[in-house]
Amino acid sequence: MVGLGDNNNNSGSKPKDNKKNKKKKRGGSKRKMTAEQTSAFKSVTEWVYLDRPNSSSSSSTAALSSWVVDDFGVQKSLGRGMEKVVFELHSHSKHSDGFLSPTKLVERAHGRGVKVLALTDHDTMSGITEAVETARRFGIKIIPGVEISTIFSPRNPEMEEPVHILAYYSSCGPMRYEELEKLLANIREGRYLRAKDMVLKLNKLKLPLKWEHVAKIAGKGVAPGRLHVARAMVEAGYVENLKQAFARYLYDGGPAYSTGSEPLAEEAVRLICETGGLAVLAHPWALKNPIPIIRQLKDAGLHGMEVYRSDGRLAAFSDLADTYGLLKLGGSDYHGKGGNGESELGSVNLPVLVLHEFLKVARPIWCGAIKDILENYATEPSDLNLARIASFSRMGSFKVSSPLSCGKDWIDQCLLSWLTAEERQNADFEAVMLKLSLASVDLGGVQVPIETK
Repeated sequence: MVGLGDNNNNSGSKPKDNKKNKKKKRGGSKRKMTAEQTSAFKSVTEWVYLDRPNSSSSSSTAALSSWVVDDFGVQKSLGRGMEKVVFELHSHSKHSDGFLSPTKLVERAHGRGVKVLALTDHDTMSGITEAVETARRFGIKIIPGVEISTIFSPRNPEMEEPVHILAYYSSCGPMRYEELEKLLANIREGRYLRAKDMVLKLNKLKLPLKWEHVAKIAGKGVAPGRLHVARAMVEAGYVENLKQAFARYLYDGGPAYSTGSEPLAEEAVRLICETGGLAVLAHPWALKNPIPIIRQLKDAGLHGMEVYRSDGRLAAFSDLADTYGLLKLGGSDYHGKGGNGESELGSVNLPVLVLHEFLKVARPIWCGAIKDILENYATEPSDLNLARIASFSRMGSFKVSSPLSCGKDWIDQCLLSWLTAEERQNADFEAVMLKLSLASVDLGGVQVPIETK
């Protein structure tokens, strides 16, 4: 199947729309929510505003009567003071190849009305802590995420191609974090070698680009990607814009293209599942052979694929998602490049029922991950384990003289913003909390209960 447009962080190009269909794609008429949509919306908002149970934005029966949806089931608002619940499930910061810091990204998301933001930098989760800290000021919920660079490598070498997998984690972050980080660190190391090889290939093509220029654009500690190379090419005057850099030199298989040390796509999907995440295929329209890739990744545990974009839903990929029983999701893939070629944060309209299905699949997985992480902390109540939970949580850094001395109390507060009352009352969670209440740490030869203040 031929891709319908490349949203793979490259040219930013989009399929040309028929102007007559644009108005229809944007929604058309408005109607009251059906009973199914109302129930779905109530469940979604309950999760979004868990830490604000008395918020006027949460879904009361009276509030729901003020909501309508368009022809595609996308939530619309009637009446002042009613906040639309916007999910942004694909965004990048300076920690990979974005142009904005996590703080600036969250601030921009707030300005665009986003209520739930997934930061999905390439092969790193290093920007999550900053995003979470900033999001607290704006009442935005952060989904800790990452976009993993992989390779699909079938028996036929001619069908080999790069594949990007989005991973979405709970507020506690990934289980067995070290395993995931080991994979990501290996990819990042390969990105350095890959970028250097791209520079070498460009030099051989009589474009004397300097590695120092690329490294400076990427920034300290950031593994360089194609976009950094492209930006250096623009600044050096070798191409007019980013689109031209990709179209002439850096596209998949292009004269300056190079591969890194990416894992097999199936291996990445399996690891995401094993570490308590949701695995979603990013921008499948950029793939040359999407059907065998989707089939194989589904067998490995893939949960969903991107289908929605700012210019509407791509019917061909929606049908593929139906065929393989996958969630239909989407996000702007925002990098902060600016210009007309980039979709804005929050510009992808996800229907109410799509958001509900996403959370219906994700929440049991995330609950299991939270339980596993807390159980690990109860078994080994160390500063490191607690700090790791804090770095992904929405409660902010836990600044006390001894975090262990009130870890249990802090975790109790976290759970109020992570889980519904029904989820907290689950027998498995109650067993973990009992284990936490009995856990202690050795402080100078004295065993001190972790809940003692």
